[in-house]
Amino acid sequence: MKLSTILATTVALAFGATGVLAESHGGADIFVIGGKPDDPFWSIVKRGAEDAALVVEAQGGSVTWLGPQNYDNLGVDAAELIRQAIDQGADGVVGPNWVPEAMDPAFEAVVEAGIPLVIYNAGGIDAADRLGALNYVGAVDYLAGVAGGEWLGNNGASNGLCVNSLPGAANIEDYCNGFAEGMENAGKTASTMPLPATAQGNVTAVAQAVRAHLLQNPEIDAVFATANLDAVGIVQGIQQAGKAGQVQVCGINFDEAILSQISNGQQSCAIDQQGYQQGFYAVSILNGHINYGLSIPTREILTGPGVVDASNIAATMAGATQGTR
Repeated sequence: MKLSTILATTVALAFGATGVLAESHGGADIFVIGGKPDDPFWSIVKRGAEDAALVVEAQGGSVTWLGPQNYDNLGVDAAELIRQAIDQGADGVVGPNWVPEAMDPAFEAVVEAGIPLVIYNAGGIDAADRLGALNYVGAVDYLAGVAGGEWLGNNGASNGLCVNSLPGAANIEDYCNGFAEGMENAGKTASTMPLPATAQGNVTAVAQAVRAHLLQNPEIDAVFATANLDAVGIVQGIQQAGKAGQVQVCGINFDEAILSQISNGQQSCAIDQQGYQQGFYAVSILNGHINYGLSIPTREILTGPGVVDASNIAATMAGATQGTR
């Protein structure tokens, strides 16, 4: 992937408590690999990294966010971003293990160069162990899917559909596989509908695909989303199929739009992995390790899954208005 197609934004938060720009004292230069800039979930993860950067930069370091412009060739593009971090002199790297077969060699190069690594968001402790990372920070994607399937299966759904708009991404596959197990645990059934990667985050494309699938498969009474904007498209697709109120929706992650869908009854639940904490803790762990040799004995730091539904929507919406949920 050409560098011209890669978004690289530096978090410019080098201000101390007095509001004066902190002088450089040779702190940690940390690079964070994340999602594309207009992805609602990743904007929350980035907010967590930015808040952790307040300390990093006050101590003379920096935090640089690197994200792809799209998800069309996710594994290869993310691997290039990891190598870019190495080339730019990273003291520490944070990254999700989205597509192991494409990204593992780049992560291995990080460790071989003596650069501390934290895996976050995708891959789990297995990826951290395999790659020699300090910690894993995030949810267990498979269990997040299980939580969604069980919630729907225990709340009236009998035949669920997982919409996979990013086939080949390990975390998305885990969401759908976990969802199927969750539905089965509740004595119900589930299937998966794969879409082209270009549909990920494309509300119109997801809506059209869901509408067509529901009309062809009228027995489906629940749909599970694996991305924020997909959930919005799924709700629209259900409406376009004339099945509003007949098909429940649950999904991974949320933003204010999705919380509004839960609040007004268009969506039943969302599975929370607390992306803010993923960005905040991953950067903080690396900064403490690089500057002071600190370590976190609990190497698997879980930020989810949790369930957001009508019972706790008000409190969750309060956090969303601050950009942290």
